[in-house]
Amino acid sequence: MRQASIRDAAETVGRGRAIATDPATHGGRLGSSVGTGGASDAARASIYDEVTSRIIAELEAGRFPWVQPWGRASTNGGGVGVGLPRNAATGRAYGGINVLILWGAVIERGYPSQGWLTFKQCRDAGGSVRRGERGTTIVYADRFTPETERARAADVGDAARAIPFLKRFTVFNRAQCDGLSAGLTPEPLPLPEREIIPVGETLIAASGVSVRIGGDKAYYVPSLDTVQLPPQPAFFHQIDFYRTAFHELCHATGHASRLGRTLVTDFGSKDYAREELIAELGSAFLCASLGIVPTVRHADYLAGWLDVLRGDNRAIFRAASAAGKAADWLLARRDPASHPLPPMPDPDGPGHGG
Repeated sequence: MRQASIRDAAETVGRGRAIATDPATHGGRLGSSVGTGGASDAARASIYDEVTSRIIAELEAGRFPWVQPWGRASTNGGGVGVGLPRNAATGRAYGGINVLILWGAVIERGYPSQGWLTFKQCRDAGGSVRRGERGTTIVYADRFTPETERARAADVGDAARAIPFLKRFTVFNRAQCDGLSAGLTPEPLPLPEREIIPVGETLIAASGVSVRIGGDKAYYVPSLDTVQLPPQPAFFHQIDFYRTAFHELCHATGHASRLGRTLVTDFGSKDYAREELIAELGSAFLCASLGIVPTVRHADYLAGWLDVLRGDNRAIFRAASAAGKAADWLLARRDPASHPLPPMPDPDGPGHGG
């Protein structure tokens, strides 16, 4: 199966209400594939509808699923650790929309941990899921080529066509498990209180994008391939300088010389809203990856996002995937030798990426 990075796992989402599945007593039901054709098409469409409707409900309530679910960080169970949700057995970060669904579960249920395990991983770690606990569904996206299609292509000399599929998996937060071994990945340490964040400065410098400081507006100019930012002391909360910088740098990853997204759009159009959603999600992913905790994002583009999501039940999947690609690109430039978001194989395999 093709391995996937943060951007490739198409996964379920929600902030206020995560998708609940079988209780621990039904822990053996950890995955069901949804391919193409007939009832499978309908099932796959229902996943997109389910995810999108939850995000729309959150936005309509004035909440943003990609705002990190922590007010304080702690390593003693008193708060949620800074960072992306991770698989507690492998230490690998979840990606794409799975970030949103797992942050959503933490918010809704008040979990003190960003670590997650499948039922099997919990059992292998010497633990057990407490009776009555309900897991959270995430979805792995990939493609496969059936043997019949390989044979057909060989007979006629065509290229074999791969079939996309979504596979559901159930994971449990560490706080839902008892008796886990001490060898699991520890929770991330809290971020020290400071205004200048070295990891943020490093990412900005390593991006290779021209960044100019001055004025009272933040924006990216595709024709000049330049990011403009106000000076950090001009921000009400100086930590938000980095969130804003990452937002604009995510726009810059769409330049033709990088990831090649459509950047020149009419202000207020759906394409404009889509690109803003990509940059907003990408900034959230980067902040979480680097342990930076900005304040809540203002609803500048809320109406545009809602229009996009209501009109296309796959828009949030595409936006999360594109945002993950943008975050991956910037993180790889920062530290090519030690990329913090490694590939993600099957959940119960030896290299499970979350």
